[in-house]
Amino acid sequence: MAEAGATRQGPTVYSIAAHRGFADALVAGLVPRYRDPELGLARLTLLLPSTRAHRVVGEAFIRHAGETGSKGLLMPRMAAIGDLDLDETLGSLLDPLGASDIPPAIDPQRRMFALARMIGEEMGEEAPEGATLLRLARETGATMDRLLVEDIGPEQLLDEKVVGIFPNLSAHWQKSLHLFATVQARWLAWLKENSALDAAARRNRLFDHAAERWRADPPKTPIVAAGVTSAAPSLARLLRVVSDLPQGAVILPDLDLAMAREVWDELGRAGNRPTPRDTAFARDDATTHPQYHLKLLLNRMGVAREEVQPWHRKGMTAAPPERSHAVSNVFLPPEASRAWVDLPAEKRRMTGVRIMECANPEEEAQAIALLVREALEQPERRVALVTPDRALGRRVVHHLGRWNILADDSAGRPLSQTAAGRAFLLAAEVLAEGARVVPLMALLGHPLVTGGMERGAWLRHLRRLERELRGPRLQSGLSALRAIVEKLAKRCEGTAEWWQSVEASLSPIMTDEPDQPAPLAESIDRVAQSCEALCGEAVWAREDGRALAQFVEEMRLHARDADFAMAPRHVSAALADAMEQRAVRPPYGGHARVQILGLLEARMNRADLVLCAGLNEGVWPARGAVDALLAPAVLRTLGVPGADFRIGLAAHDLAGALGAPEVVLSRSARDEAGPAIPSRFLLRVQALLHDPRGPDDLSERHRETRAVDLARAITRADPAAPYPRPRPMPPPERRAVDISATALDRLLGDPYQFYAQRILQLAPLEGLDAEPDALWQGNLAHKVLQLWHEARERDPEASILPIMEQVLDREHADPLIRGLWQPRLQKALEWIEQTVSSYEDRRVLAVEKKGEMRFDGVRVHGRADRIDRLADGGLAIIDYKTGSPPSAAMVAEGFALQLGILGLIAERGGFEGLPGEPEQYEYWSLGKAKAADNAFGFGYVETPLKVGQKRTGLEPEEFLPETARFLHSAIVKYILGDAPFIARENPDYPAYDTYDQLMRLDEWLPHLDAEDAG
Repeated sequence: MAEAGATRQGPTVYSIAAHRGFADALVAGLVPRYRDPELGLARLTLLLPSTRAHRVVGEAFIRHAGETGSKGLLMPRMAAIGDLDLDETLGSLLDPLGASDIPPAIDPQRRMFALARMIGEEMGEEAPEGATLLRLARETGATMDRLLVEDIGPEQLLDEKVVGIFPNLSAHWQKSLHLFATVQARWLAWLKENSALDAAARRNRLFDHAAERWRADPPKTPIVAAGVTSAAPSLARLLRVVSDLPQGAVILPDLDLAMAREVWDELGRAGNRPTPRDTAFARDDATTHPQYHLKLLLNRMGVAREEVQPWHRKGMTAAPPERSHAVSNVFLPPEASRAWVDLPAEKRRMTGVRIMECANPEEEAQAIALLVREALEQPERRVALVTPDRALGRRVVHHLGRWNILADDSAGRPLSQTAAGRAFLLAAEVLAEGARVVPLMALLGHPLVTGGMERGAWLRHLRRLERELRGPRLQSGLSALRAIVEKLAKRCEGTAEWWQSVEASLSPIMTDEPDQPAPLAESIDRVAQSCEALCGEAVWAREDGRALAQFVEEMRLHARDADFAMAPRHVSAALADAMEQRAVRPPYGGHARVQILGLLEARMNRADLVLCAGLNEGVWPARGAVDALLAPAVLRTLGVPGADFRIGLAAHDLAGALGAPEVVLSRSARDEAGPAIPSRFLLRVQALLHDPRGPDDLSERHRETRAVDLARAITRADPAAPYPRPRPMPPPERRAVDISATALDRLLGDPYQFYAQRILQLAPLEGLDAEPDALWQGNLAHKVLQLWHEARERDPEASILPIMEQVLDREHADPLIRGLWQPRLQKALEWIEQTVSSYEDRRVLAVEKKGEMRFDGVRVHGRADRIDRLADGGLAIIDYKTGSPPSAAMVAEGFALQLGILGLIAERGGFEGLPGEPEQYEYWSLGKAKAADNAFGFGYVETPLKVGQKRTGLEPEEFLPETARFLHSAIVKYILGDAPFIARENPDYPAYDTYDQLMRLDEWLPHLDAEDAG
């Protein structure tokens, strides 16, 4: 490296090889070059790519001072150039007061709302609504920034080259290009009118301002730009000026100076147009190569690769230099990669690099945590996990917590996934969905919600209410809940007062017009008011609460300035989208030698052990995203790098990480969607290491299997003995239970179900906001018919339809459910009404009539849906079914004896006040009619016996004796006897799956032998 004050010839540009460790090597070279005996490094100005790089370099200075035994050091001035991807502003050095003639930048939120209004006005009735409109506005702003960063003005959209390809574009690309150009023109006019600039445009002007100032009047103090890899034209011009300053230098990370000239040329044009009519980027450019963006930067700086000098200092965490040759060979472009065939082993050797393949992300996280723990056993050893998969990073954090290793994910978490952010979003969901049960219970049960009460007391009230709300979906709004709370308050003290406080807290987010547009700022105010009423100051506390407060303040300020309106039902999705863009980073306090980094955070960073995880396609590299508004052909014509350019940056990130002393490359064979495809980068590493010719095959020695084996051992348990088929045998006193008319079927078909329901008294817990099942539909239909029959006793002309409406209203049924099911129910009920009203030879005696008898000393009871008196004085026993009734064959096998039990009760006078012999047994189904002459289309009567043309089943006179025989057998065997209640004893019984998990059915059913199954 040239000494300070030496004669300058050409630009001063250096490259720090990946194996040297950028930050530590940088500091190791800067300190002896620029340190002043009295002022230290205070005269030096460092231009860094981001505030994260600022922290990394600062830590490197501290490490260097500790290694050299320095008692103190005045640090250089470090200015962040800023990265639009990181949403950072330029450092004060490049945004001085002297640049006040440059208009201020517009806030991104303010721009989003303004663009949304313009898009809505341009698209008219075709414009999307709510969150989708804001998403389109955000994408429009991103496309504008993408063009501005490349110094492409709106007039270039009308260039003859773009106009020439316009007819060849598909219709939707033509339409989106026209929309973009129109909105951009309106937006630029708005900016001019309001004396403002886009952030990217202002960034370009500041770069140009600084370049002109330094070119005209070079600074008297040294300026060094380090680690900057952005190839934006304005930044490239500034870097060229810095490299030409008498005391200036540009230091690039991992520019491959040893790459052969023909390979460098194979990378493509990289912004260097052969002729003015050519595009800056050719279709066959190797944009996915890790050196491509550096070649683009050098071309835009006007610097040849031969002018770049190697940086000879190395850092504390330097790796063997031989690995740089292998890393360079890994990423050779297609034509040059043919050299792999004859590549000697020393050019493929990657000492210190291991490849770890796991079965799934959970196993991968566990194996990584084990490697981290093992590394921390060595004093002063630093570990970094680098992954773009944030979920994997969180898994590793939790696994390390098992050993009290507190690791912070420096990439942070989206605001929407923090405690405060989730509470705010749940309140917005309650607003959007009109207090639907699921979001409401989630909000009231959120850990931050106490309503000003003691947390335990709050949860007791909440859990009682939640138990009452379980069942079919209710209509939105608080009225349905209020009726349920009133019933609950009669049994539980304090519930009424608790619910009053809940209603008061929820009142700001209750609306009668969820589809009517309202000012978004007012909706945000209402959500914040309700959230604070429920959570108190806790929602604004800690780092996530402070981030939420800042987000809310900015969002409603800019929404109010833009006068942006949105229907309340869209507010939740819009807030979720916006909060997903905000990262909440943890405060300092984690383990000093452990870092969990994203790709951006890992740049310039270094550790003794670097774990590169999530190396699957779609993760690292991420899936290439096509611009939503401008076709790839348009972007290529304008000179904008394509979507694959990001893949090249991801490749450079991996190449930089491979320079660490010890590296583990990790992936999982499956993800949540199924089998995963290995990253193209990992496949290249494996291909380079693999040589089928024999002794030079290096792939096996680079496999990391020990950590994977340990991870599997942690979760591996001794093989469990085969779980036997359940056959509980309770003592006699526990068997002494009664039998209902519907329970005999279960006792005969699946004794274990009877045991679980009647002896253990276990009932299934319904879900919240559940789909209406057959039981609910049946109960509702029974209630309607009961009330109608009772009304007919008072008024024979009573209509069934008003009663149906009353019952549905009383149930607070969801409008969608009513709309789908009510028409069918109505037709079936009208059929019943007409059929019963037309009777001349029979009449209804009772509905929902309870009866019981003693049979073999056991109480047997049941409820008859309806009992009719026939013309000869006998009884007809009717049971209503919403679906298909049991067949005659099922009755004969003893699997559907409900009507038989009711007949036995009637025969023995068990229905009080209803004397007579049972003669007819009928199922009245509300299902689709079987007879063609049914004008209603629904409803029919079925007798489950061998009557009419039926060839199977029991004869009517055999029905009651056979039922009595089955009942006697069951009572003697199970109630009075000691027989085990065997699970699924009769495989032909059409059992419900209610207790399958309790009996662990899937564990033993496949292993039943033929004899046991019989």
